[in-house]
Amino acid sequence: MNAPAERRALRREMRRRRRGLNVSERRAAARALAGRLAGTRWFANSRTIAVYLSNDGEIDLFPLVERAWAMGKRTYLPRLFGPRLWFLPFHARSALAANRFSIPEPAEPARRRIRPLFLDLVLFPLVAFDASGNRLGMGAGFYDKTFGAVLHRTVWKGPKRVGIAYEMQRVGSLPAADWDVPLDAIVTERTIRVS
Repeated sequence: MNAPAERRALRREMRRRRRGLNVSERRAAARALAGRLAGTRWFANSRTIAVYLSNDGEIDLFPLVERAWAMGKRTYLPRLFGPRLWFLPFHARSALAANRFSIPEPAEPARRRIRPLFLDLVLFPLVAFDASGNRLGMGAGFYDKTFGAVLHRTVWKGPKRVGIAYEMQRVGSLPAADWDVPLDAIVTERTIRVS
């Protein structure tokens, strides 16, 4: 699947499938994913966690966020800044504002941001993934541009990078591009796949 047209078609199909889930299926998946991910040592050992707010049928991380807050962990949401993402604090009283894609972002002042490589755990929303840990995002490359520095590191590879998706978003195979930032694991409501 190298052709851009094939990737666009797969994105459309997977997004359609996500949006096709009913409310009870989404809630059950979100709870199951939260329990699965909260049981990992990476979650237990992380003090700073980058999450996302579900959009376009993505699996909801709010049950996991609530667990993180109850454990005293600090959570951060991405905010677009040019071709990259900034991560700003996210808590129960956070003010949010829609970005150019109509996705809510933190309205915190820029001085409150954390450097992406200082995060302990970053949860990447996925459109599709394969058993080898290759992923397909929305196509703009924001996460790859933000975390691309890890591709050139030989010792410390930055925060733990975990893809989040529904199990139904798994496909046979996806090609990896040179600029794709590798994931350490992919978690769904049913499984944890470590790369």
